[in-house]
Amino acid sequence: MCAIVGIYGNENASRLASIALFAMQHRGQEATGISSSANGKIHMIKERGLVSKVFTDKALDVLQGDMAIGHNRYSTAGNDSVLDAQPLIAKYKLGEMAIVHNGNLINKDEVRQDLIDQGSIFRTDMDTENLIHLIARSKAECLKDRIIESLDAIKGAYCFIIQSRTKQFVIRDRYGIRPLSIGKLKSGGYIVASETCSFDLLDAEFVRDVEPGEMVIFSKDGMESTQLFEPDFRPCAFEYVYFSRPDSEVNGKNVYRTRERMGKALAKNDTNSGVIADMVVPVPDSGVPAALGYAAQCGVPFEYGIIRNHYVGRTFIEPTQEMRDVKVRMKLSPMRSLIEGKSLFVIDDSIVRGTTSKRIVRMLKNAGAKEVHFRVASPEIKFPCFYGIDTPTKEELISSRMTKDELCEYIGADSLEFLSLEDLTGAIGNEFNYALESFNGDYFI
Repeated sequence: MCAIVGIYGNENASRLASIALFAMQHRGQEATGISSSANGKIHMIKERGLVSKVFTDKALDVLQGDMAIGHNRYSTAGNDSVLDAQPLIAKYKLGEMAIVHNGNLINKDEVRQDLIDQGSIFRTDMDTENLIHLIARSKAECLKDRIIESLDAIKGAYCFIIQSRTKQFVIRDRYGIRPLSIGKLKSGGYIVASETCSFDLLDAEFVRDVEPGEMVIFSKDGMESTQLFEPDFRPCAFEYVYFSRPDSEVNGKNVYRTRERMGKALAKNDTNSGVIADMVVPVPDSGVPAALGYAAQCGVPFEYGIIRNHYVGRTFIEPTQEMRDVKVRMKLSPMRSLIEGKSLFVIDDSIVRGTTSKRIVRMLKNAGAKEVHFRVASPEIKFPCFYGIDTPTKEELISSRMTKDELCEYIGADSLEFLSLEDLTGAIGNEFNYALESFNGDYFI
């Protein structure tokens, strides 16, 4: 679930790209990078760490030009080396190109082996590098045709932005699994980004989403569109559950309001449970909109019973369990004076590995909570996702190993309920055929 951005036709392209990446820091915290194009040459800076650390004024002064692409890394392939940060840059027969990618290529191993057999030498472990070698080996006369030919060899979820010395090529897979939107900058030029929250920070006007299976080309002639593949729209439901920022519009739907509806649906199903609580407490921050919806529906007061330290990043996207555990302890603190002796409805967006939920329940009870009734505003996650989420094995997913009652006992809650799959899709809107593989195991690619 990385963040990608492209800026075209603005003299402050790299600075605008860095601001957009800052707005999308929640989509990747391991590394960040930007490449710009000026005077017939592509320049790049990438480094491990957060956007604010890497892109100082001094660094951005190096990245001249009126177009730039950028990336925040959340690793689902490769390792933690800076070599596996993006953009990736390559020289080939037609010149230079840089590429950023959000998603996962599910046939990466087969494609890589074929390329190695043809003599390609790989410098990273990333699936993204496959596309660079495919483009470089193509015999087509122009970069556009090389890209189109190369895309036929790959399968999976992808949003690509490819930058040459004079153009930007924006591609979304035929399923539209990961979001990608186009905006018009009031200061001139265009922006393409994973989330529209970056548009707000740059005072950009939303134009439209990149369509599933579409290639958009930005050049001195303007914006050109080519439909490469027959669309089979399957947007990822988990973007609404957790990934996207609440102020983003994903596939035309406001994420905040969608999560609020999830909370209301969860409360409706809880009406006849017989459970009585004194307050509704969100697990901040991604559980807040659902908790507000839950409280409004059931008439129980909403309270910030858990305080989040905002100087600590997201725990789910940390690369190791050890770091996730440390971050949970650093990030969340209970309000003892508020919750002591009280029964709580605790609302979270999801349960993946179960370790965070267990720590939260223990933390609340140690702070004096009388009862903790855990409520989850998404269905049970039972299957690994291979389309851009870091859950590679069923063994890591606690709901694939435990029943709901067993999981309730494991996390130490007094009761546990999940949102149904039908209520999830109803809350988002039933007009789309969502990608739900994490919940139902439907691997449609």
